[in-house]
Amino acid sequence: MNIGRTNEQLYKKCMLCPRKCGVDRTKSSRGRCGVGAEIRAARAALHMWEEPCISGTRGSGAVFFSGCPLGCIFCQNSAISHENYGFPVTPEELADIFLRLEDEGANNINLVTAVHFTPGVVTALEAARTHGLKIPVVYNSGGYESVSTLRLYEGLVDVYMPDLKYISPGSSYAYSGVGNYFETARLALDEMYRQVGGAEFSDGSGAAEAEIMTRGLLVRHLLLPGQIEDSLEVIAYLHAHFGDDIYISIMNQYTPPQNGSLPPELRRRVTDEEYGRVVSFADKIGVKHGFIQEDGASSDRFVPEFDGTGILPSIPEA
Repeated sequence: MNIGRTNEQLYKKCMLCPRKCGVDRTKSSRGRCGVGAEIRAARAALHMWEEPCISGTRGSGAVFFSGCPLGCIFCQNSAISHENYGFPVTPEELADIFLRLEDEGANNINLVTAVHFTPGVVTALEAARTHGLKIPVVYNSGGYESVSTLRLYEGLVDVYMPDLKYISPGSSYAYSGVGNYFETARLALDEMYRQVGGAEFSDGSGAAEAEIMTRGLLVRHLLLPGQIEDSLEVIAYLHAHFGDDIYISIMNQYTPPQNGSLPPELRRRVTDEEYGRVVSFADKIGVKHGFIQEDGASSDRFVPEFDGTGILPSIPEA
C-alpha cells in the first residue's frame, strides 16, 4: 500500500492538543506529549477488557500509542504515557495494522490516546477505508482534546470514548497539571456528540449488554479515592447535559501505581462504599444507559503487555 506522506505542517508548531506547546516536533524537540512527529505505538491487538459494547466476545482492535499530552500522575499505562515506550510505525504500516485487526475479527479499531499523532493517524484511517476497512473506529482518549483537532476526524470516527475525569480545577491541576480540564473537556464532548449523535448498535436495538456500539458517545469516569463529591458532579453534569443520548461508564478500577511519588490520598484504592455511593446516585437521578464494574476490577492484571505485539513483525499477535 502506498499512501504518500502525511501532513507534517501540523507538527511544525504543534497545537494539536490543548497544551498548545508550539514545539516543532519534526526536529529533535519533543512536545508536551513527550514524543516527536514519528508515530510510535506499543501494542496493536485484540483487547477484551473494554466495555461490553466495545469489546464484545471477539475483542476490540486496540492500538496503544506512545506518549500523552495529559500525563495524569496515576496513569496505569505509565510505561507508554510517561516513559513513551513504543516502536515507530509509518502511516502506511498503521493502515495495514488496522486492516489486519479487522481480518482477525476485531469488532472495531480502537485508537488509544492518538491525538498527538493525528495527522498520521488520519492519513492511515483514510487509506484503510479506501482499501476496504468496514468496522467502526473508536477514538479512546482522556477527554482533554482540542475541538479543531477533533474536526480532523469527522467522518472517520464512529464512536467516541473519552474520559471525563474531573470537574474540580483543583483536582485536575493536582493530578493532571491542568486547571482548565473541565472547561476544555466539555467543549470536546460537545464536538464529539455533534459528530456522532446518539448511540447506535449493530442491530439497532440499543441493547448494549449484547450488541456492539457502531456509533455514538460513551463517556468514562474513573473514581479516585477521596474524590467522590467531584464524581457525583461529573455524573450529574453528563446526565443533565446529554440525558439518555449517551452511555456513561462508572469505573472503580483505580489501582495506585507503585512509583512511590503519589500524594497520600491517592495511595489507596476506591472503597466499596465510595463506589456504591456514586452508582446509587446515578440510579437516583435516572441514568439509564451506563456500565458499572464488578468487584475485582481494581487490578493491574487488566493492563496489557506493552511489548510490541502487533507492531513488531517478530512478535506474534495475541
